[in-house]
Amino acid sequence: MADEVKLYRTWSSPYGLRIVWAMHIKGIEYENVFEDLSQKSPQLLQYNPVHKKIPVLVHKGEPICESLVILEYIHETWKETTPLLPQDPYEKAMARFWAKFVDDKLLPSVWSVFTEKGYEAKKEALVPAVQNLEIIEEQLKEKKIFGGESIGYVDLSLGWMAYLLDVFEEVMDLKLFDAHKFPLLSGWMKNFSDAPAIKQHLPPRDKLVTRFQLFHEKFQTAN
Repeated sequence: MADEVKLYRTWSSPYGLRIVWAMHIKGIEYENVFEDLSQKSPQLLQYNPVHKKIPVLVHKGEPICESLVILEYIHETWKETTPLLPQDPYEKAMARFWAKFVDDKLLPSVWSVFTEKGYEAKKEALVPAVQNLEIIEEQLKEKKIFGGESIGYVDLSLGWMAYLLDVFEEVMDLKLFDAHKFPLLSGWMKNFSDAPAIKQHLPPRDKLVTRFQLFHEKFQTAN
């Protein structure tokens, strides 16, 4: 019980899945606690009273919140297995920088395309999203994955791309990602998705399509 690990998340959240993948890369035993965000549990509100959000990792009775913070905690706590961050201080700083870019720039720009009303507005929102994808493409250079030898911090932060982009495209009936324009990212998505720790813990695609169709309808009909 002293080393009990629990993860509060939803089945589809990309932020929660970052932690799921990291746990399986590291070989950490844990318990999933699935939350209904329309009726948050007293435990979630107790463990994350500031943001009241998932994911929350509870280890030895202590909560850790925010997905990137949790990834660093996992890296520092379970050091005997595959590292998530580089040892070199500069490389570690760069990994943090690009993960923050993903959360502050790339993901919001892609989500903005999804939430915009109407085809023309979506096409306009696509411009900064593609620019951000170009920036990330540049960072891969000759690497198959951002972590170098193994999936790491930046790969996990970008993991949503590997399973959500084509779901968004199907739901919107709009091309978001051109594999010919982004050959390195396209290759990365395949390498990432094919890794056993990732492949075995991806949400069912049909459920994702249904879920995001409902989201998209709400955004399109909102006043």
